[in-house]
Amino acid sequence: MLFPKWVNTVPTVLAMGGGGATLMTVALVWYYFTPKFWVMGYMPEQPGAGFSHQIHAGKLGMDCRYCHTHIEESPEANIPHVSVCYGCHAEGRLNPRSYNADRIEFVRTAYQNDEPIAWRRVHKLPDYVRNFPHHVHLQAGVSCYSCHGQIIGMPVVFQAESLSMGWCLECHRAPEDHLVPPDKVTELTWVESELSERRSMSRRERRVHTSDLIAALREAPPENCGACHH
Repeated sequence: MLFPKWVNTVPTVLAMGGGGATLMTVALVWYYFTPKFWVMGYMPEQPGAGFSHQIHAGKLGMDCRYCHTHIEESPEANIPHVSVCYGCHAEGRLNPRSYNADRIEFVRTAYQNDEPIAWRRVHKLPDYVRNFPHHVHLQAGVSCYSCHGQIIGMPVVFQAESLSMGWCLECHRAPEDHLVPPDKVTELTWVESELSERRSMSRRERRVHTSDLIAALREAPPENCGACHH
């Protein structure tokens, strides 16, 4: 006998080890190589003192559309021109005791130099996805809250959702979980309360509760590849 009997178990052990390693690799890739792991929580450093939605949209109650103009008619979430910021932050316009004036000096500098503020983009879809049509979703009753989270509580904006294909399809397949009246889409506190209450309902109750909103859609949200991909 050239080899001991225990050698006969080697192929079995190798097969089991290889199978376990394969499953472990698949599990790791399944979780860690996804937008939910890589991009959720992404918070780039912004120019100057940045822009606090917590102060502007939260404390001051500014509507999203004051800065993101024409969002209901445009596919893009327009970034405001520096003159919009300067309209409030010009010298002498606000009481300097109510805020740290030095924190917004970068706004005045950009305005005086006729330069845009180089805000860093937070939310970006892959190149193989068509531009997200904001106006279509807002007109259908998808609130800013559903995609961007409770932004009025964010001192610095971060990515609250994965924006992955599976995440988008979840909404398209069950719009009753996300739609609100189109005139309420920027009332983020109300939306958060409404959707939280809706989650406590059964699926049938949610469908009845939002039947008018769903009926207002000309057709069900598309799920075919061509709707989002080139």
